[in-house]
Amino acid sequence: MPELPEVEALAHHLREHAVGRTVSRIDVASMSVLKTFSPQWSELHGLEVTAAGRHGKHLDLSVGNEFHLVVHLARAGWLRWSDSLAPAPPRPGKGPIAFRVHLGGPGFDLTEAGTKKGLAVWIVRDVTEVASIARLGPDALSLDAARLGDLFKDKTSRLKTSLTDQSLIAGIGNAYSDEIMLMARLSPYSTVGKRDEGAL
Repeated sequence: MPELPEVEALAHHLREHAVGRTVSRIDVASMSVLKTFSPQWSELHGLEVTAAGRHGKHLDLSVGNEFHLVVHLARAGWLRWSDSLAPAPPRPGKGPIAFRVHLGGPGFDLTEAGTKKGLAVWIVRDVTEVASIARLGPDALSLDAARLGDLFKDKTSRLKTSLTDQSLIAGIGNAYSDEIMLMARLSPYSTVGKRDEGAL
């Protein structure tokens, strides 16, 4: 599952390669990937990509002056960049491609492997319209030891649960929470509110 480091790397790549380009066309190969119906994806056609960022594990592509193309890659999704996309649209229901964004020659595909589909795309004017973004806690990369201690103070949940709770800390999933606990030599079953500050 793509977590904060992978999603940040994708956002960086889009800042380097997509920002400044114009959306020439969007192909939707799987309608189930779209979680919003208005604005329509066609409203992005002809608009410039102005920024690329991240909210927790969500990618955020700013398009024009008012739209955001928000992506959550879920368990098995990925963004695949191409310097030269095929002009023919992907066939609906065939293969892993769910959504394709043409940027005047180059562009990217959103793909998902497996049968359990969780890849999600929202087209919104305000990112807080995406419920899973609106409830995010502070980004994991923004936290220092003192702030982490404040977040964990008086919590009765287990460490593993707290680290992966996106409303508490945004961006950490199962894989990186396990790495964090291994490196810190902490039990996933410990109660975060009972740890002393030096152990955080």
